[in-house]
This record gives sequence, C-alpha cells and structure tokens, in this order.
Amino acid sequence: MDGIYENFTTMVDRAAAILKLDRTQYEFAKFPEREMIVSVPVEMDDGTVTVFQGYRVQHSSLLGPYKGGVRFHPTVDHDSMRGLAGLMTLKCTLAGLPFGGAKGGVSVDPARLSHGELVRLTRRYTAMILPIIGPDVDIPAPDVGTDETIMGWIMDTYSMMAGKAIPGIVTGKPVELGGSRGRTEATGRGAVYVLREAMKRLRVPQDRCTAAVAGLGHVGRSAVRAMYETGIRLVALSDASGGILREEGLDVSAILEFKEKGGSLCDYQAPGVRHVSCCQVLETPCTVLALCTVQASVTEENAGDLQTQMVLECGNAQITSGAGDALEAREVTIIPDLVATAGGVIVDYFERVQNVQSLIWEQYEVDRMMKNIILKTFDQVWEAAVRLGVSLRMASYVIALEKVCDAKRIRGIFP
Repeated sequence: MDGIYENFTTMVDRAAAILKLDRTQYEFAKFPEREMIVSVPVEMDDGTVTVFQGYRVQHSSLLGPYKGGVRFHPTVDHDSMRGLAGLMTLKCTLAGLPFGGAKGGVSVDPARLSHGELVRLTRRYTAMILPIIGPDVDIPAPDVGTDETIMGWIMDTYSMMAGKAIPGIVTGKPVELGGSRGRTEATGRGAVYVLREAMKRLRVPQDRCTAAVAGLGHVGRSAVRAMYETGIRLVALSDASGGILREEGLDVSAILEFKEKGGSLCDYQAPGVRHVSCCQVLETPCTVLALCTVQASVTEENAGDLQTQMVLECGNAQITSGAGDALEAREVTIIPDLVATAGGVIVDYFERVQNVQSLIWEQYEVDRMMKNIILKTFDQVWEAAVRLGVSLRMASYVIALEKVCDAKRIRGIFP
C-alpha cells in the first residue's frame, strides 16, 4: 500500500493535469519547506531513559503561519508527517483560512505511558521543536493521541521559555487557558454538516439513512453524536478493539456513555447487538460509511467490499488514491477529507482570533460561523465538480492547488 505522502503527491499531480499546469508552476506544492526530526529522551518512572523519535514538518507558509496537529501514536513516521502536512496546506487554503500546513508528532503509544511520563514526553518534545514554532510562525493543535490537556502543557513549556504567558502558541487548549468553546466537537460536527448538505443535493432521504462508523476517538464520537441528533440510524460502530452491529439501530447514548468511561466495544453488551470485526463494520450495508480511524482504512484491497452509497472521510487520508478511484468507478460518492475535516482547523482559526484580540465567543457563535464557512467551502467543491466533470475528491484538490499556485505566482521566489 502506498504511503500518505505518495498518495498526496499523486493527487496533486492529477489536479495539476486538470489545471493544465506545467511542472515549474506547481511542483513546489509537493515538497515541505522545512522538516525537523528530533530525538526525545524521556526519563521513565523506573529510572531508565527511553529515546523516542519526534517530527515537525512545515509544508507551506505562503498564506500565513504553519498550522497542524501534534500526533502521539505508534504509526507516526516521516512519510505520514510529510503527507499530512501537505494535506493541511490544501485544507486551509480550500477553506480560505490564513494558514499553511504543518504536522508533527512522536512515535509512541501514549496509553503505555504513566501520567508523569506523558508530561515529560510532551515537554521535551516541545523543547526540541521550540526553535521552529511560535504564535506567528507555527501553531500546533491536538491530533490523534493528544488533547486539550497536552496542548496546555505545550503552552506552558513555551511560555516558561519565553518568560510570559503566550496562549497563542497552540490552539485546542482548555477554555480556561484561552481555548475556544466548541473546539473538541468541531471536526466531527463539521463533517456531519457537510454530510447533511450532500444528502440534500443527492436527494438521499434523511429519515431512511443508515450509517456505519469506523473509529470512535474524539472525532468519531462527535460525528456519531451529531448523526444521532440528526436522526440518522447508526447500525455499526468500531474502535481499536473490534466492532458491534445491530441492523435495527444501536443505542447511541448508551454506547457513547460507555466509551466516555473508558470502555472498549469488545466488552459492550446489549440486547440484539452482535460483535463483529472492524472489517465487517466497513462492509456493512448502509447509506453512509464514516471513516474516523488513524490510518487509511479503505484501500485497493477492500474497496470492492464496501456496500455503501456514500463515504464520509472524517479523518485525514482515510482512503488511498487507488481505493478512491475504485469507489468512484462504482459511483460511490466520497465526501473528501479536505472539506469534511475542515471544522477543526476553522475553529482553530477562531481560537487564534480570540487570543489575538482578547475576545471570548460563546459556543453557539463559534458553531454558527464554522457551519457557514464549511458549507460555503463544500458549495465551491460541489460546483467545481459539476463544472469540471470530476469527483468531489478531485474538485477539492483542484480548487486548493489553484489557490496555492496563485499565491506562489504572486509572491514569487526569493531571492
């Protein structure tokens, strides 16, 4: 299977061909501007020292500061960070946000660390990337394996080195430290706003819609909650431990409460609920399959087994380029990650504005503004897909790449 970075460059090349760009006009967009690989030594609770591998990749600063998450997960490597940083550039550009893309992380399983070890890992990683981050340079955010608490530790570490509080160094931090209300739910909720709009345009009856969701992390749980509130019937769910299935519909409230208490789906019991594999959840007959996993869960090998009308990419790079081609050949509608996952970074932008201007917005204001931006973005993608005769996935790349290339043309090359 191709890596995230190779899939990213493949899609960029295809978008450039549609735009009829020559190599010198767009090739810069395939390469990060700066890449840092760091060693992160951590003193463990038993007195030994373990050295973890860390990364921070800064893809583009054409339109503003670098922006992207910090991921703590065993799958973190150079290839994934390069690919995800590039996707962040296109995502921010597509939504009209004044950011460029970045991504960073540490190859570690945070669940295997004690609280103290996690604190020391976070602070040492922050110290190692300190020379290349800043509130006007590169602004980290939460991602897989990190949360608002970890963003608070990053903020504190950076602030201690600067000698004053600098809340703008990160977004996605606790509200008490200047974080924005609504940030935790933004990615999942934004994806469902886009899903509902797509269903209207495709004339999919909402009251007869069924959904399967792969992945129940922060984004997955938010998406499931938003779907349930919308009236969509959830029939299958999976997390890292396995999946559950009930064709008549799952008790979403009970499942989310069970997950919030730290439970795994392999241990969940309820009348009529069957335990299945993660692969079986992907293959469940449904109207919508929402992908919220850490890595690409739909590949060339299993794309033909999906039995869904629509695929909602709630996480970055959930579908390989070849798998996307196979699904589109079967007329499965893919709502691509570049627009579906934009809710999180849109609210990151709101958080930065609030920090810079010392503002505090209520959650309903944040949600209303996020919905407005993400639906306008989807509208642009839909219109471009119709005009160019391409998929929504391809249209999102075409629009974003054209904007990035226009910015490069206007700014030129230094010196």
